[in-house]
Amino acid sequence: MKCAVYTLGCKVNQYESGAMIQSLEKHGFVSADPSEEADIYIINSCTVTAESDRKTRQAVRRFRKNHPGSIIVLTGCMVQAFPESEKDLPEADIIVGNRNSDNIYGLILQYIANPHRIVSIEPHRTGDKYRGNTVSDYIDKTRAVVKIEDGCNRFCSYCIIPYARGRVRSKPPEEIGKEVKALAQNGFREIVLVGINLSAYGSDISSDLVSAVRIAAQTEGIERVRLGSLEPDHITPQVIAGLSEISKFCPQFHISLQSGCDKTLKKMNRHYSSIEYEDLCSCLRRTFPDASITTDVMVGFPGETQSDFDISLDFVRRMKFEKVHIFPYSRRPGTPAANMDSQVENAEKQRRAEIMMTECEKIRAAWLERQVGRILEIIPEENRGGEIKGYTANYTPVAVKGNCPCGSLIKVRITGVENDFCTGVPCE
Repeated sequence: MKCAVYTLGCKVNQYESGAMIQSLEKHGFVSADPSEEADIYIINSCTVTAESDRKTRQAVRRFRKNHPGSIIVLTGCMVQAFPESEKDLPEADIIVGNRNSDNIYGLILQYIANPHRIVSIEPHRTGDKYRGNTVSDYIDKTRAVVKIEDGCNRFCSYCIIPYARGRVRSKPPEEIGKEVKALAQNGFREIVLVGINLSAYGSDISSDLVSAVRIAAQTEGIERVRLGSLEPDHITPQVIAGLSEISKFCPQFHISLQSGCDKTLKKMNRHYSSIEYEDLCSCLRRTFPDASITTDVMVGFPGETQSDFDISLDFVRRMKFEKVHIFPYSRRPGTPAANMDSQVENAEKQRRAEIMMTECEKIRAAWLERQVGRILEIIPEENRGGEIKGYTANYTPVAVKGNCPCGSLIKVRITGVENDFCTGVPCE
């Protein structure tokens, strides 16, 4: 039987979709692209915003309409956070939460044997251990993602994810080692460690993030190890010192800020101040002279005044982030922020986002220009039309005229900047 997965959301969701497909392949299923005809379609949902829920519902109904004879499976964060939503989606034959999505194969067999609707949403429980299938290969990719952590204990006032993902759970170190080894044996040279609250890795199993990075870096064949998104209050001086001792660690840090205004941070229930965040970034830049620091910034949070926004904007200007993901606050039912007074009008949120984006684009353009003349090392990820594209260790995007195999390490001299990429020529 042919099976396709349609994924919404983050890198963790993408990883889990790959794990589902590989698990089904081991049981004799054949993977297909969601655009192809298949016997089974799995929709892996996201629920980070109300818009994510809308896209999930739309996807379920579209696949049912276009493939009336296929089995439709809905899984992921939306149904886990809002189990009652299954009543609004009769188009799905199987609904399974992300806590037990590793059992999709068994549920599909159960449905085939007795084609009656299955709803299986197990609640997260305090004390749960890490569980889930692994990924040993990626098609048409040179960088492999490895999920090492699930869950979050933070409860930011705008976020539904702790309800969708449960408490922090860490993948045992020996399992990380086995998974990275399998990926290295399949030709991958770069590993990205990801999680829902990646910085909290190991807090439940007497380990830490440095240990996970070290395990991946010590694996034969692996040349680079980088990290997914991090929370600032978990990155201690000890973590920074430990990472600095790992030569294969990539000095790229995506550290969620959300706001540069302390009043707004407090309302968001973020566990740091702007000064603490700035001190962290200063320490990272001292320790890793070639580090790039990127972030997320939210504008228009409930109660954010023009003055609050200006404070946040000034902070972002001062920090000179290499790249910023800017997004207007999205009201997420089920969170404290959704019921807060002084909700900001959508037009005003969009105006603030555009102002912030303009400033951040200037900073990024200047950073890319500063790379001109440098000799940098990239791993090509795309080879198309006589041009290769890849990234440096600190995630500078580079485009080079030429021809070389993807996945190899090459040195490039940067000669210019074009379309948000540095351009260059291979070094002899």
